[in-house]
Amino acid sequence: MTGTRERAGRGAESEHRLLLPSLMFTALSVSAISTLGAPMVPTIAREQHVSLSAAQWVLTATLLAGAIAGPVLGRLGDGPRRKGAIQGTLIGVLAGSALAALAPTFGLLLAGRALQGLGMGLMPLTITVARDHLPARRMRTGIASLSITTSVGAGLGYPVTGLIAQHLNYRAGFWFAALLSAVALIVVTRVIPVSSSAPQRPLDVTGAALLCSGLAAILLALSQGVAWGLASAATLSSLCLGVLFLTAWITQALRTSHPLVDIRLIRNRAVLAANTTALLVGIGMYAVLSLVNLYTQVPAAAGYGFHLSLPTAGLVLMPMSLGSITANRLASALVPRIGLYRVLPLGALVVCLDLVLLALWRDHVAVLVLGTFLLGNGVGAAYAVMPILIVRHVPASETGSATSFNQVLRTVGGSVGSAAISAIMLAYMPPAGDIPRDTAYTMAFLVTAAASFLGVVAAVVLPPRRGGAAEPKGGIARRGHEATGPRRNPEPGTGPRQEEAPCSDRFPG
Repeated sequence: MTGTRERAGRGAESEHRLLLPSLMFTALSVSAISTLGAPMVPTIAREQHVSLSAAQWVLTATLLAGAIAGPVLGRLGDGPRRKGAIQGTLIGVLAGSALAALAPTFGLLLAGRALQGLGMGLMPLTITVARDHLPARRMRTGIASLSITTSVGAGLGYPVTGLIAQHLNYRAGFWFAALLSAVALIVVTRVIPVSSSAPQRPLDVTGAALLCSGLAAILLALSQGVAWGLASAATLSSLCLGVLFLTAWITQALRTSHPLVDIRLIRNRAVLAANTTALLVGIGMYAVLSLVNLYTQVPAAAGYGFHLSLPTAGLVLMPMSLGSITANRLASALVPRIGLYRVLPLGALVVCLDLVLLALWRDHVAVLVLGTFLLGNGVGAAYAVMPILIVRHVPASETGSATSFNQVLRTVGGSVGSAAISAIMLAYMPPAGDIPRDTAYTMAFLVTAAASFLGVVAAVVLPPRRGGAAEPKGGIARRGHEATGPRRNPEPGTGPRQEEAPCSDRFPG
């Protein structure tokens, strides 16, 4: 009997050791897959015989699907259906990758990319699993590591995609995505715990439809506004429709007993700071990725840029992954000393200064490499503490939906940055040319730097006034474990209230 208990204990310990690497591999895989189409847009346009603006939909479709899937998957992950939701999503990503690789028509290729976009909603589910099943001593660093997989995966995805597209073809890139998602599915099936002990809650179908429709309409307007015309009836109608849907969603969420996203939690000042900063830092992150990718590949005839090959341009973006990993470790060391509420604006400030640097000085490839490394540091630090702030201020039963909403705002921020860049490039396009002037890049970097600076302001102003003290030793992981309990959390307003950390507001309701 003793031997059986010892073997069971060793098995549980082994599962705990494998859990975080498995979650990180899954999150990195879907993050890399989501960026897969970016460098291949010109190739897809040529081989599918469509215009460049039409080929741009291989990115738009993924973005829209990810924004729609995030809140729904977040809610499905807050209960006993969590593992099934993760497996089902990976099966969808796998099917989408195979469909995109085999697609004989452009429409089927877009359908495959939309299915791949479902994977963008998995990151909040991995955070929920980490909160419930990692030991207290590893929970804080585990959640921080999972949060930066968005930037690490993007940094790795660009050079890999470039190599595949240059030496094989775009279909091989999608087969590579199918392989990644298949391996992730096997890993999840073997390692992720079977279920959550949280009670099953009904899915707010009405709220999901309203939120998804509102996000889809707004993202559609932002991504296609330049092609349609910023003041066109189609753009304005999409924006107005999106605002109406989101207003209806907020009203409905405040009245229903089981909302898709609990608006009362979002009103918590710490959660609001994390979400607002996510939106504004997302603009800066995608701006650097897009602008550096374009600038390094500008043809020599333009008189600026570097005319690099696709794989080499991808390598220029790769330091972002290294910077994100470095920032994750640095943030873990800084939080106990200066507190969460100081690390968040510090990360946003690094992103802002990086954009200003690239606006004023980009005459050497080494500067662009430094810029992507600094971007990884800024984004990595900010993204590492965002989910920890959210986890500390929401009950365990709301972790998935609350962190998924934060992920949605990062995606929306990327869309805003992409739309702004497209508009600026178009404004600085010579009348008889198809390559924008060099000043277009300067303006685009400065505009998105201003947005990132607003993120710094939000991270300073929005958190609770009582904050600012350094975290005690063992702070976040210990208090999060003790206060929320990884497995038995009361709903808001029922049972004993959660223990408050020194830097937190009480959570409303």
